Amino acid sequence: MGDWFRNSIVGTGRLPLFCFFVALIGAFLFTRVNVRLIRAKVGWFRNVNVGDMHIHHVVFGVVLMLVGGVTGLVVSSLSQFWFAVAAFVFGIGSALVLDEFALILHLHDVYWEEEGRTSVDAVFVAIAVTGLLLIGLRPLVVDIGGLINPTVIMVANLALAIVTLLKGKIWTGLVGLFVPVLLLVGAVRLARPGSPWAHWFFAGRNPRKLAKAIHREERWRRPVIRAKIAVQEFVSGRHDLPSSRKRRGHT
Repeated sequence: MGDWFRNSIVGTGRLPLFCFFVALIGAFLFTRVNVRLIRAKVGWFRNVNVGDMHIHHVVFGVVLMLVGGVTGLVVSSLSQFWFAVAAFVFGIGSALVLDEFALILHLHDVYWEEEGRTSVDAVFVAIAVTGLLLIGLRPLVVDIGGLINPTVIMVANLALAIVTLLKGKIWTGLVGLFVPVLLLVGAVRLARPGSPWAHWFFAGRNPRKLAKAIHREERWRRPVIRAKIAVQEFVSGRHDLPSSRKRRGHT
């Protein structure tokens, strides 16, 4: 294990990325445990308040991201160790910010509401993308032995990624950046009914395709979504309980 870490992580210059990855996961899990204890009113766990003002943890996240980012810029050329420390701080800040991504997106507190699941999605996406980078994959890059100009391949993959994302296939589009064959599948297959692509090309123009997309969504997509929500709620708590959108239950 030590040899693998030394050769695959330190030796390839990925130590800062590894530290960011570990900090992102660790800080997210710690934050979720903390806010769930606050919500349950367990022990001394309470919100952070200054007078009547509630301080969301996204504030601490922004500060840590700024500290970690600027420090990383200063020390990146001096020492991989200190660059890794800066990346670790940046990872903690990123977790705190992404955990309240839904609050930033909606500009009001939806942490425990249905929209709050967007924050968990954002963290999962960040973890997945960082993990793919950590194992050595690079976005939009395909090696076919020099038969086609690499720039042409990158542009083609980017175009397929845009089409896939517009069709509402977020995970296929993001993972496909690293495994381009998924982009081809996602771009060719039918769009999800609520996607921009379906709105532009199905609604009012091709009701048959729209009905087919809805049928596929109900038959295949809904069970997957329910499974994903079950995993999210196991990790981060339920987001479908009644809420008055008051600042309560988290820091």
